Amino acid sequence: MGGFFGVVSKSDCVFDLFYGVDYHSHLGTRRAGMAVWNDGKITKAIHKIENSPFRTKFEKEAIEMKGNMGIGCISDFDSQPLVVRSNHGTYAITCVGKINNAKELEERFLNNNSHFLETSTGDINNTELVASIINQKKNLIEGLQYVQEVIDGSMTILLLNEKGIYCSRDKYGRTPIVVGKKDDGTYCVTFESFAFLNLGCTPYKELGPGEIAVVSAENGLRTLVEPGNKMRICTFLWIYYGYPSTVYEGLSVEKLRCKCGEFIAKRDNVKPDSVAGVPDSGLGAAIGYSNASGIPFQRPFVKYTPTWPRSFMPTMQTKRNLIAHMKLIPIHDLIDGKKLLLIDDSIVRGTQMRETTEFLYKSGASEVHVRSSCPPILYGCKYLNFSASTSEMELIARRAILALEGNVESETIKKYLDADSKEYANMVEYIREKLNFTSLGFMRLDDLKEAVEMDPEKICTYCWDGRK
Repeated sequence: MGGFFGVVSKSDCVFDLFYGVDYHSHLGTRRAGMAVWNDGKITKAIHKIENSPFRTKFEKEAIEMKGNMGIGCISDFDSQPLVVRSNHGTYAITCVGKINNAKELEERFLNNNSHFLETSTGDINNTELVASIINQKKNLIEGLQYVQEVIDGSMTILLLNEKGIYCSRDKYGRTPIVVGKKDDGTYCVTFESFAFLNLGCTPYKELGPGEIAVVSAENGLRTLVEPGNKMRICTFLWIYYGYPSTVYEGLSVEKLRCKCGEFIAKRDNVKPDSVAGVPDSGLGAAIGYSNASGIPFQRPFVKYTPTWPRSFMPTMQTKRNLIAHMKLIPIHDLIDGKKLLLIDDSIVRGTQMRETTEFLYKSGASEVHVRSSCPPILYGCKYLNFSASTSEMELIARRAILALEGNVESETIKKYLDADSKEYANMVEYIREKLNFTSLGFMRLDDLKEAVEMDPEKICTYCWDGRK
């Protein structure tokens, strides 16, 4: 995944940029960067954040960098923002999204004498590829539009030059761009809407799907390309990615998570002693479940994060699993002999939830009922880097279908999409038994669509039903 933040101001903007980017730290794990425009030049810094947080890595730059415009990002994969010298002049660029046809585009532009730097994994830096696509056209606006035409996937872009920050939301609005404004004329551009609130901004505009705008301190926000009519905003933004205080398309992340818990409770018939949420994105749903069911919300375990802020570091999988386990501290008085209901945002591979359940059993729980606040994930995301899965067969719901049917062909999977079907019930039971839960339930897709309170045609549900 990843997140970005930008600032244009009539005075120095680095303080706002530093803290605005930092507020996106929950969206990325590997790289972070800032680029600032000052006196006709761009100053850039990129650091690894695998073993220490953004603030620690960029304290020096926060003091030394100067400028009245800047962009920054938290990134899972690519080093960015990049500074590009091109036929459009010098600019800095940062992106969030996924390119499914990257190899095809690389070959096309490599044949046109473009040159790309490889990342440490041997892949091409997607941000550099986006810049190369932009540079094929005679101006930036056409170049940004061209990106949306040729990319299979999703790409939202911030581009900084002497005129301001160009903001290009992906073609179908799968990821957001929100603009905030201060009374002094400062504008902030952000992925997460809460990131500018403590900096003194109030919400000003949320760009529409495919909309391109430029923000400057002198001229404010000007739309250059009007938004399109079709939207497919990622529903998983509310379920997992978003920070609880974020709002997407007018809908609060925490409000939706609570509503998901309420919907699950209304269809449930188990009677546990308490309800708990897997920290952190499962907590809202657990509170909603508790409020709707009357079953008390408790925390039978807590995450110890002061010295282990990132459960997925170091990079060795065996060590990552160990650290994830070490972070969980049991509260035995709330576990011993108790029947627990545990809610998480999703069950992807099942490994982490199985380990958490085993941890609770070993800590004295008599029953552990598990609920997922989203439907079974059957398709790998084509639009965002939701997980590092190399194959859809890592998804436990797919593995369940393969075990039950002997194949995972498209027509076979369709039988498992109906939450009222016997096939769906068999899939859930297979997963329950495999992961050793006392019982298992998933948020129904029809309930999730109702909870979102948006036109279902405007939300992306691809990972659950394969609908593009």
